[in-house]
Amino acid sequence: MRENRPVIALDFPTLEDVKAFLAKFPADEKLYVKIGMELYYAAGPEIVRYVKELGHSVFLDLKLHDIPNTVKSAMRVLSNLGVDMTNVHAAGGVEMMKAAREGLGDGPILIAVTQLTSTSEEQMRDFQNIQTTLQESVVHYAQKTAEAGLDGVVCSAHEVAKIKEATNQDFVCLTPGIRPAGAAVGDQKRVMTPADAHQIGSDYIVVGRPITQAEDPVAAYHDIKAQWNCLLYTSDAADEL
Repeated sequence: MRENRPVIALDFPTLEDVKAFLAKFPADEKLYVKIGMELYYAAGPEIVRYVKELGHSVFLDLKLHDIPNTVKSAMRVLSNLGVDMTNVHAAGGVEMMKAAREGLGDGPILIAVTQLTSTSEEQMRDFQNIQTTLQESVVHYAQKTAEAGLDGVVCSAHEVAKIKEATNQDFVCLTPGIRPAGAAVGDQKRVMTPADAHQIGSDYIVVGRPITQAEDPVAAYHDIKAQWNCLLYTSDAADEL
């Protein structure tokens, strides 16, 4: 169930900023966008409704992590917004994840965060006191996520092959920390190019600053989309994507 559109992280502080950014794209180009904590907390549910009214797909990235009943109730609210995908923290446990699935329903894709891509193995061992390798921790979380009946996980592309081997080939792997070749890494520790993520088997990739902060965001988006689909970017290729 690989998604051919890169998911654009709308890391903006206001609804007006989002409107200005999305207005750069042709009206008939339907995007897949990520709405994270900053934007959702600033603009509220209205931001989701606005983006959905434009015909775009929405990954609502709130990473819920609380007791099962609270997460279930919150997911029930989110299901009414028409989101296409949302997530929880796998560290909340199997019962919490099952409650999330029940609250959200079977329509939207529900995935879990394993280890954040900003987390190094040293940090995991020191702060979380998880004394395995980072990859072993991620795969363990993925197996528990599958056990809970969720659709997949957020993970680094470096862990995709092991996760699919430990779960199944249809288990969704959404990969943040994607940077085009030569782009600044920023605060991400485990990064990969779009083409590499494709080859390794990621199902979704999330790209933020290389698109949103580009001089020409539309051209940057199509270039990354072409890389993700392993095409050379030309105007003809853009028409095909």
